[in-house]
Amino acid sequence: MSKRSKGSYSGTRVLLIDGGSRQVLPMIKGFSLHGCHVSVYCSSRLDVGYAYKYTNEKIMGIFDPCDVEGTYAGIKKAIEEGKYDIVVPMNDFAATILANHKSELSTSAYIAVNSPEIFRLAIDKQETMRICMEGGIPCPKTAFFTELSEFDDNGWNYPLVIKPKSSYGANGFNVVESREELERLFVLTEKKFGASLIQEYIPQTSSQYQVEMVMGKDGECKSFILMDKLRWYPLNGGSSTMNVTIKDEKIKSDCIALLRAIGWVGYASLDLIRDSRDGVAKILEINPRINGTVKICFKCGVDIALQLLEEAKGSDITEFSDYPEGVYLRYIHMDVLWFLKSKNRFSAKPSFFSFKNTVDEIFSLEDLKPFFVYSISCVKKLLNDKKKRSVE
Repeated sequence: MSKRSKGSYSGTRVLLIDGGSRQVLPMIKGFSLHGCHVSVYCSSRLDVGYAYKYTNEKIMGIFDPCDVEGTYAGIKKAIEEGKYDIVVPMNDFAATILANHKSELSTSAYIAVNSPEIFRLAIDKQETMRICMEGGIPCPKTAFFTELSEFDDNGWNYPLVIKPKSSYGANGFNVVESREELERLFVLTEKKFGASLIQEYIPQTSSQYQVEMVMGKDGECKSFILMDKLRWYPLNGGSSTMNVTIKDEKIKSDCIALLRAIGWVGYASLDLIRDSRDGVAKILEINPRINGTVKICFKCGVDIALQLLEEAKGSDITEFSDYPEGVYLRYIHMDVLWFLKSKNRFSAKPSFFSFKNTVDEIFSLEDLKPFFVYSISCVKKLLNDKKKRSVE
């Protein structure tokens, strides 16, 4: 139960962008439980946010990364006409648009993103790594250069990693074994995904982690949940399909130190990997928006919706100082694919067939329609994602 009465924000008008992201479901419900009027900006009637019973209003509009201007025009119109109190992005594309136009859009509603300058530090993996390295925060060794010809691989051990500075999942992630391969794939990666970076390769043989956290304007951490990624798909690195809550004070302090150094306010999700060579957990990236795994927060009693409402109203943000360990979060659509591809399908712990103390990102008995709608749209998305991840 939240420390603040659920009726305190009754009638607050909330707009979530976009309805096709799976994280929209727990956020819709979270705001609804506080009595908010929740609108969802959708691009398809197959969006889970469009199908969800808790959605009060569905707004159809352009939401297309290939049409940034059209998307912004649609979002701007929705915000200006809707008289919203708070607007919250559900993915990187939406967050980037809102951050880039925050000053203009803020005249109509509270835009739940950081300033463009701070947002850029978080979404740009190279800038994030620069801040980590300068502050002594554990992270992969990262190269800094303007042109590839400036990169001297003396002192670097292959394999190395090439990945876009701004991306999600495993899009554009490549492991290269030689300078020749590096030069060939770096050009292809930049051509398809834009500006890219080079990092040391950390063996994918140890634990990977995900963090959900909220920072206040006072620089204090208001909530923090750490999950161990038990399974992911694709198998060589991608979105987690089964997570479990754990605790690690060193990871917590490192994540707080990074967001403080950036000046971050509000919600963020971070990815880390434990380096089997030295045993240190290292920060890989910041996801500067509501993440697909945010449902675990609500399951653990951490009310992200309340914290965002308090942030928007300029109130003190409620601090959730603890959470239970051993709570599992599953993404069944991708976990099925993990099961079909993994050699450990029958030896994994927990078992693929175990549902003990587990909540799914999409599935819920209280409303089955989003699950079936998402299943239909997921097939198309999977085929598109497979093409996106490859640079050749």
